Formats: sequence, structure tokens, C-alpha cells
Amino acid sequence: MRTTILLIAAFIFSLGFTSCSKNDDEDQNVVENPLADYNLLTSFKSNGHDIQIYSDQEQFTVGYNELFIRIKDDDTDAFIKNADISWKPLMHMTGMMHGCPASAIETTEDTSVYSGYLVFQMPGNADEYWDLTLDYKIDGLDYSTSARIDVNSPADGKRRVNSFMGSDDVRYVLAMLPMEPKEGVNNFASVLYKMEDMITFTNVAGYKVTLDPRMPGMGNHSSPNNEVLTYDTTTKTYQGKLNFTMTGYWKINLELIDENGETLKGNGVAEENESSSLFFEIEF
Repeated sequence: MRTTILLIAAFIFSLGFTSCSKNDDEDQNVVENPLADYNLLTSFKSNGHDIQIYSDQEQFTVGYNELFIRIKDDDTDAFIKNADISWKPLMHMTGMMHGCPASAIETTEDTSVYSGYLVFQMPGNADEYWDLTLDYKIDGLDYSTSARIDVNSPADGKRRVNSFMGSDDVRYVLAMLPMEPKEGVNNFASVLYKMEDMITFTNVAGYKVTLDPRMPGMGNHSSPNNEVLTYDTTTKTYQGKLNFTMTGYWKINLELIDENGETLKGNGVAEENESSSLFFEIEF
């Protein structure tokens, strides 16, 4: 009887050990999604691949969009590492087509994740829309795919991007990078591109952007300790400081100045002129 009890106990123990080992193996086989904390904006299948585009935003939005891309092989369910990717956004208007500023796409520390940004100047609608072409190379083979994407105006209606003709007869796109504004001095950044043709935009270096934040609802007062945006060669962005003395609606009046000191767009704020023709809007 004692021997039987011992055998039963050993059998139960072995079942438990096998179950634990199986669970441990399953846990080890679970691959965490490095973009689990981001929003999947769109995905589309092409060439035997599942293309996934993520962002910390909830949608493609007019202005600056930082995006993350993954490519999954449909046959193996594995995510492709170290692919070479480029992209071309294209706006289809009723009478014309044009592109928008687009960064290079780089491989991140997780080599199955690729990052870059797009700067959309306008939203789509029922008759006019954006599509995005991705060209990519995997193990020496070239692939290409295109998909329509929905680009929306910011939910708060605030201006975060300017598309304009400079006094030098060059068309520019100036966009602020996303930020979480707070009272006091904030780091502030923008990207500046010029249009070479309807499709091609190039990053502009060596200019500067003056900042004059004002509160129109509070006597149009400004704030001290703002720092001009100057070009940072590492990030290829314009970096400066923006000081908010209180919460509320702020209009960030801007002047774009080239390397020769010529003002290409914007103007100073004065009693007879309460706003620059070039500005961003922030409310918090």
C-alpha cells in the first residue's frame, strides 16, 4: 500500500514538473512586440509581407508625424531585420499631385523596427487623398507597395505646420515637433524643408527662426528667456527654448531668417501689428 501511494505521488509530481516545463518553454517562445506601447495606424499586405506602421499618435495628422515600421513575413510570421526601406508620400488633389517632407528611414536598436517621419501639409478628404509608397529590399530582392492613408487635421485645430513662399521665391515647409508644454522654459524644436519640385523636399540647414510667444487673450503679452531656433547638425532639426509664463492659449510668432540675415517670412509683433504672418499655436 505504501509503495502504491509513493508511485501515485511520483506520478503526480512528474505531471506537475512536465506542465511547469511546458509553460516555461511557452513563455520563452513568446516574442514581445517592441511597439506594444504605440498605436497601429495602418497595416496592409503585399508581396507576401504584412506592412505595419505605428506611432505614438492615434492617427496620421497634418504636421510632423514620427512613424515606426515593421515588416512581417507571412510564411514564417517572423519580422524582417535589417531591410533597406525608403518611402514616397503623395497627395492626390483634383487638379494636381504633390509630395511632402520625408526623412530617411533608419533601422533602430531593435533591427526589426524602422523609424522616420513625414510632414503632411494638408488633410485628405473624400475627393483628395494621400497614399504612401514603400520601396524595400530584403536579402537582395526589391519590393514595392502602395496604400492609401487617412491624414486628418489636428483634433484641437491648432497650427503646427506652415507651408509658404519665402521672399526668395522658394516654397518652404516649417513644422514644430510634438511636445508636452509646461509652465516655464521648454525645449522646442522644428524641421525646415524647401520644395525642389512638386515631389521632392530637402532639409534646410544654417537658417534661424526667431520666437516671440504671445497670449492674445491676455493683452498679447510675451515672455522672457526664449532662445532662437538654430540648426543642430546631429538631429537635422532647429533647436531652441520657449518660455510659457502661464497656462492657456499661446501664439508662437516666428520669423525665418536665412544665412545672410535676410527675413524670408514673418514679421515682428508691434502695437499696430499683433501677429506675425508665420506662427504656431499651442494651448495647454
